[in-house]
Amino acid sequence: MKKTPLYQWHIDNGAKMAEFAGYSMPLWYPQGARTEHISVIEHAGLFDTSHMAVLLIQGDGAHQLLQLAFSKDLDRCLGLKKTPLVQGRSVYGVFLNERGHVIDDAIVTRQAESLYTVVVNAGMGGTISDHLRQLPTVAPVEVVDLSDKLGKIDIQGPASADILGRLLQDPAGVYTGFPYFSSKGWFDLSQPKSVLLADGTPILLSRTGYTGEFGFEIFLEPRHLEKVWGALLEEGGDRICPCGLASRDSLRAGAMLPLSHQDIGGWPFKANPWQFALPVDERGVFTKRFIGAEALLHTEKVQFTFPFAGFDPRKIVPGENTAVLDGEGRKVGSILTCATDMAIGRAGERIVSLATAVTDGRPEDFKAKGLCCGFVMVSEKFSPGAQLFLTDGKRKIPIEIREEIRPDRTARRTMREMFHN
Repeated sequence: MKKTPLYQWHIDNGAKMAEFAGYSMPLWYPQGARTEHISVIEHAGLFDTSHMAVLLIQGDGAHQLLQLAFSKDLDRCLGLKKTPLVQGRSVYGVFLNERGHVIDDAIVTRQAESLYTVVVNAGMGGTISDHLRQLPTVAPVEVVDLSDKLGKIDIQGPASADILGRLLQDPAGVYTGFPYFSSKGWFDLSQPKSVLLADGTPILLSRTGYTGEFGFEIFLEPRHLEKVWGALLEEGGDRICPCGLASRDSLRAGAMLPLSHQDIGGWPFKANPWQFALPVDERGVFTKRFIGAEALLHTEKVQFTFPFAGFDPRKIVPGENTAVLDGEGRKVGSILTCATDMAIGRAGERIVSLATAVTDGRPEDFKAKGLCCGFVMVSEKFSPGAQLFLTDGKRKIPIEIREEIRPDRTARRTMREMFHN
């Protein structure tokens, strides 16, 4: 198995390690996944994400190549007015094959006029690079795979800006004009507008993440990784803790974020909660031609993917003997993801979070016991509020189809709201 530069730190600090996408990664630390999950909701958590792959797409043909291969229309993607992707802004989308199946999902950021970064999942750098290099272009373009050549740390949670700000040379300047899904700086000093830590370390700082909560992804040279990791934990004190894959999974499930090759993958990218990743206009018409588009237009028989939440923390992990049942006990589908969001619970018919204000419906004596949640793929279209059941052949757990799972997420809040230095 591969190891990230923080592997020894994880071992030395008691992490429970496991294989994930070919890497030895921490599942949780001695404080446990529940504590890590709740720390991100209430304060901050720190994730080692150096297993993620980063590609550079550069040259005069970079834009045209991404327009062909990536689902999002880079000429019509920002805001309600669908303006072009400009320098420093990011978009989420998918790479499809000719059958309309997902090869991988990604975040694409325009870093300069003819330079884009593409962040894909662990172990997918080579696959996506090879896919892109095989496509025709009308102008020169270079695809550089930086897998295992960059370090990456995610700091997530409402205290993230305050904690990270203590390490930045100019926090007020960095945080000014820094909307959700944007980035600043670079991971070396080759760009004049670098974001620097107090000790002069350059970083590429992105206002993105995989938790649904406010925070940042930090890209930097691997030699700086352990130093910055330790400094963030020291500055955060009791407001931050290291987090493993278990809390990362439960946080992203409650935030309705898909796991590639599990919630999206080898089937048509249709009838799921992430159709915003496709380039459609107000009439529902594709605004560009891209790989997989024709297959999506002509695929009639589809399975429906829906988010769900349970009524208690019990969960059924997806497997060969698990299924989704309707009220009459008929098998109607399969479980894609089932995790427990430890920060939420039910107050009457509503789901509330530890982050929900009392004035917005959270009971004053609310204690989050957690609810199972995730995604199911079913053969029928169900409306929000419909009740189904998860089963492993021995147990049967009731669930509810939802439009939203964890309420009052903070990811989209402004820097003015979240930075209090």
